[in-house]
Amino acid sequence: MVTLTGFIGRLLYGVFFVVVVPLALTAWAARLAPVVPLPAPHHPAGGAIVFAAGLALLALGILDLIRRGHGLPMNAFPPRLFVRAGVYRWLRNPIYIGFGLIVAGVALARGSAAGLWVVAPVTALAMLALVWGYERHDLLARFGPSAMNPPLLSLPRPGSQAPTAAERAALYVWVLVPWLVSFYALQALGPAPDAFSTALPFERAWPVVPWTEAVYVSAYLFVPAAPLLARRADGLRRLAVSGTAATIVVTLAWLVVPVVATNRPFEAQSAMGRLLAWEQAHSTGVAAFPAFHVLWALLVAELWADNGRVTGRIAWTVLGWAWALAIAASTLTTGMHTMIEVAAAFVLFVPLRDPDATREWTRRATEQLANSWREWHVGRVRVINYGIYAAAGAGIGVLVAGMASGAHPEAVVWVACCVLVGAGTWAQWLEGSSRLLRPFGWYGGVIGGTIGLFSSALAGVPVLPLMAAYACAAPFIQIWGRLRCLVNGCCHGGPASPAIGIRYVHRRSRVTKIAALTNVPLHPTPLYSIVGNVVVGLVLLRLRALGAADVLVVGLYLVLSGIARFVEESYRAEPQTRVIAGLHIYQWLAIGQTVAGIVTTTLPSVPRAGGFVAPSLPLVAAAAVMALVTGLAMGVDFPRSNRRFSRLAEAD
Repeated sequence: MVTLTGFIGRLLYGVFFVVVVPLALTAWAARLAPVVPLPAPHHPAGGAIVFAAGLALLALGILDLIRRGHGLPMNAFPPRLFVRAGVYRWLRNPIYIGFGLIVAGVALARGSAAGLWVVAPVTALAMLALVWGYERHDLLARFGPSAMNPPLLSLPRPGSQAPTAAERAALYVWVLVPWLVSFYALQALGPAPDAFSTALPFERAWPVVPWTEAVYVSAYLFVPAAPLLARRADGLRRLAVSGTAATIVVTLAWLVVPVVATNRPFEAQSAMGRLLAWEQAHSTGVAAFPAFHVLWALLVAELWADNGRVTGRIAWTVLGWAWALAIAASTLTTGMHTMIEVAAAFVLFVPLRDPDATREWTRRATEQLANSWREWHVGRVRVINYGIYAAAGAGIGVLVAGMASGAHPEAVVWVACCVLVGAGTWAQWLEGSSRLLRPFGWYGGVIGGTIGLFSSALAGVPVLPLMAAYACAAPFIQIWGRLRCLVNGCCHGGPASPAIGIRYVHRRSRVTKIAALTNVPLHPTPLYSIVGNVVVGLVLLRLRALGAADVLVVGLYLVLSGIARFVEESYRAEPQTRVIAGLHIYQWLAIGQTVAGIVTTTLPSVPRAGGFVAPSLPLVAAAAVMALVTGLAMGVDFPRSNRRFSRLAEAD
């Protein structure tokens, strides 16, 4: 029975997501328009089709949860029964997929650059974060492991069995279609103003061999046919995982490295020559580095080799690799790619060819670093090796911020000092205890840095440019800081499967001393944070180089890092972290940070000159001093003292 309070709660929740969120996204796209000067594809009919498909999925998902789940699609008031029927028999999250299509469809129909390139991707990332940062954990807690059973349209499960028709179809839906969307999105964006070619001088004189276009276009058969030819689920799953990872990594490379293909001239006299000329004419030359045409061929060749192992017929392996290498060679003979672009594809193929082996290597390396604690004693003073990571983060942060700001190095250093003080003060208030006398907290650093930024305004320093400079530096500061976290054992994850979990065994680690999780496989949450910050950092550096408005740089840093932090925090399990209404306190802070970022992007701003300045000698010296101070603060302590701020870790 629903009480009046429960009814009002459900009503307000529904109004928020059905009315407030769509209106807010629409308003956000409108306010963003002046600071997103990108091409705006305008396709009313195409947008309407995408919108209708999304609306249908969303409606089917809602109806199935009401009829079959005996509840409403509300996380705060979830359905009583788990649903894996109707549309949920095929899809795990039809409501979110549908809403994402609706947002993208509206942007296409209205020709909104801000809606298509900012609002739609951020909405998709936010929904993905909600699924991975809350809903998966909630479903497991309420319905057990069976809640993670995949729907029909899922990537193949491991095993030697033959893939099902639905699993083969899933590879097209979840791997090949996203790649096509990525490729054509980059084509729509067109060449960047600072685009360059990777053609080496001697390559420009190479003749084009038009007949090899037949080999080049054969990739359009070789790759799409692969899911149909897979003989066992393991091989198809490997292709799916490798292809997904490749799409993510290569799309990021396409965005941040502005390479443009410059095709060599030739005379289109034959049929293949005319086809090659047509293909070149219908490409903007972007999405060239690395050469995905080559990478896809190599990944599919691995699938053919797996077929050879299953059937015992070496012909599969020989033919698959011969075809893939011929395609790779044709990208050079047709002039569609350069040697550097092809070489980059081969380099990327090495870690992608066996994703399980790459994951295990990464897990082992992370675990080794997590147990690499070393310390040296000089009288009452202790020096801990992880201080070097904190020092590197501070030094690199000051350098990046100083190069991005181009002025006021004294303000850059002042903000860095405020970040350090804020991090220590915040964590002491939130997490401090007799066992944890000198902790440091990231959000305290953000608050301290904010104080430093606005106090700099009293000295006449423009706040927004300085804030944008530190937004560019912040991900790289945190990357190095998370390496310190690994060794220190702070920010550690909760129990995980042995396949992905790392084990802490060093007696000094906070995992063993405070959390009592010695030798238990734990989620490597600092590694998750590092990966997220690498992506965010590269995107922000690119925006800064292109001269994006300061409010856009600052706002997107807050939005993207907040979304990533929400997911990361859901896998953490520090005993001193407070839980409020089912979420870690840092998840609530991440939500607030994301909202603040959205608001920031709507503030008045003006375009600025892009690029970075070369580091001056005073800036380098300031970075070195800041690195030393931070290294001392986060790597040197007095282990025998019980005074506040005296000890970084327990002593014997």
